[in-house]
Amino acid sequence: MKRKSTRKQKHPAAKSVLRLPDLEVAKSSVLNSLSCPDAQRGYRHAIDEFVDWYCSEPRLSFSKTVVVRYRMHLESRHLDPGTINLRLGAVRRLAYEAAECGLLSADLAAGIRRVKGLKKLGVRLGNWLTAEQGHALWQAPDTERLKGRRDRALLGLLLACGLRRHEVAELTVDHLQQREGHWAIVDLSGKAGHVRTVPVPDWVHSQLSAWIMAAGIESRKVFRRVSSAGRPWGEGVAEKLVWHVVKEFAAKIGVSELAPHDLRRTCARLCRAAGGELEQIQFLLGHISVQTTERYLGCTQRIASAVNDRIGIEPAL
Repeated sequence: MKRKSTRKQKHPAAKSVLRLPDLEVAKSSVLNSLSCPDAQRGYRHAIDEFVDWYCSEPRLSFSKTVVVRYRMHLESRHLDPGTINLRLGAVRRLAYEAAECGLLSADLAAGIRRVKGLKKLGVRLGNWLTAEQGHALWQAPDTERLKGRRDRALLGLLLACGLRRHEVAELTVDHLQQREGHWAIVDLSGKAGHVRTVPVPDWVHSQLSAWIMAAGIESRKVFRRVSSAGRPWGEGVAEKLVWHVVKEFAAKIGVSELAPHDLRRTCARLCRAAGGELEQIQFLLGHISVQTTERYLGCTQRIASAVNDRIGIEPAL
C-alpha cells in the first residue's frame, strides 16, 4: 500500500531575472484584473512595449534600477509626462502581479513600485472640434452608399452623444428606447461597468434609423461591417473600425491627429457652450463622479430636454 505524500506543493521560486514566459504570465494576471476594455487595451500596449525593451537588453534583473533606465528611455523619446507616467504605472502593476504569482522577489517588486513618475508641467488641453468642424465631419460620409450611412450614424453618436468607442461597438438595437418622449440609449454599460442612460437627439436617431433600415438589422449589434459589394455582414464591429472611421473622415475635412475620444471631448465642450449644466453633461458622459454629484446636489437627469439636443452640429431646419 502506497503512503500518501505529506509534502506541500512548492511554489515556483521567486526570481530576479524574468524570462518571456514569466512576463506573459504576469501580463495575463494584470489584464485579468481589469474589467474595462479601454484599460485592458492601454495596459496591454504599455506592457508589450516594456517587454520588447526589456527583452532587447542584456539579461538584467527586473528591478528598480532597470525600471529607472526604462523611464530614461521613455524620456529620450520625448513622450508627454502623462504618457510616461501611464507606462510606468503599467510596469509597476506588472511587477506587483509577478510578485503575487511568486515569479518575482517581493523586495524587487517593492523597489519597482517606488520608482517615481515625472512631474506634469501645465495641463494638456486635448483636441476639440468647433461646431462647424463637427458638422462637417458627420456630413462627410456619402449616404448614397451603405457604408456611408453607417459611418454617418457612427460619427453622429460619437459627436452628439459622447460615446466611447467600445460603447459604440457594443451598442445593440435593444439599447435604443424612448424615455419621457425622447429617444435614448438605455442601460449602457460604460467604463468600469458603470451603467447610464444617454439621450439621443432626434437627428442622430434619424441617422441611426436610416442605417438600420438600409442594412436590414432587426436585433443584436447596431453596427456591422460592410463588404466591398456594399452588403452588411458579420455580427458586429471591432473598436478598431471606429478608430479608422474617425481617421478617414477627419482627413477628408482637413483635421489631423483626431481620435474617437476627441469627439467625446468635443461633445462635452459643445454641450457646455450651448448652455448645458455641468451635472447634466456628467450624466451624459457617465463620468465616475456622477453618482457623487447626484448625492450632493440632488440632481436628476433630464431626458425630455436633453443637453445634447441642440449643440450647433444638427441639420438646418
